[in-house]
Amino acid sequence: MNKVSVPETQRRQLIDFLKGCRARLTPAQVGLPDTNRRRTPGLRREDVAALAGVSVTWYTWLEQGRDIQVSADVLERICSTLRMSPDEREYLFALVQHRPAPPVPARTSDVSPSVTRVIDALAVPAILMTARWDIIGWNALMRRIFRDYGEIPIERRNLLRILLVDDPRYREDVAAYEAMARRILSKFRVDYSQTPDDPAFEALISELNAECPIFHRLWGRAEVVGRSEAIANHPAMGGMTFEHTSFVPEGSPNLRILIFVPYDEASIAKVRAIVAEEQAISSRRSSKVN
Repeated sequence: MNKVSVPETQRRQLIDFLKGCRARLTPAQVGLPDTNRRRTPGLRREDVAALAGVSVTWYTWLEQGRDIQVSADVLERICSTLRMSPDEREYLFALVQHRPAPPVPARTSDVSPSVTRVIDALAVPAILMTARWDIIGWNALMRRIFRDYGEIPIERRNLLRILLVDDPRYREDVAAYEAMARRILSKFRVDYSQTPDDPAFEALISELNAECPIFHRLWGRAEVVGRSEAIANHPAMGGMTFEHTSFVPEGSPNLRILIFVPYDEASIAKVRAIVAEEQAISSRRSSKVN
């Protein structure tokens, strides 16, 4: 539980923001009876307090930016009560707790079309995945060089599962497989710690514990790495070597763009040749349509 200590300028922002969120909602929108005795439009403080399960005094103090204890759970209830958008939720957490809001499980419908266009426009392989490492987007070069995720059943389209369980090629070199497993689990532990109370995350861990001996053996270790960067060289990539890193799209803290850049001159030449082939295919398709 965090204690609110809001600078005067931010206190004014918090007051105006919460008042504005109350004013835009009608009692009917939140399931309350509407009466003619209301002197101001929107919800009253006592309405918000009742719906969020807090006292009127406590909510009043929050709206006034007073020095009080505020838990993430209570803030989430206020966000829900006031029908806040994801951006508004982030803004409230920043004002009150001076930190980003806890991430929520991502859905394919959450992906901005601009993010998809960015991935498609890259001249290197790239995927879009959730914090749970579920693959929800990929570009043509990823399909050509690594694998076509569209051919994998959606319930198995998880990068950790693919690398450790479903793709036997990664187990051909026992030492490399062990090193890869330790490296990716060091990053996966960090992502897991940042997404609490996600039943899908817990289900994946239970399944991998049962299905994957190396996951069962390594998961309990205390190795953690916050950065997803490494050199990848595997027969699945046609002898090419890639360096990969990940980025968080702006406004989508629960998503990751994982980008693979050719690491040496030979790999760069091969990728350029594949890019040229893809452009030629796209050009032919456009000609047929026109």
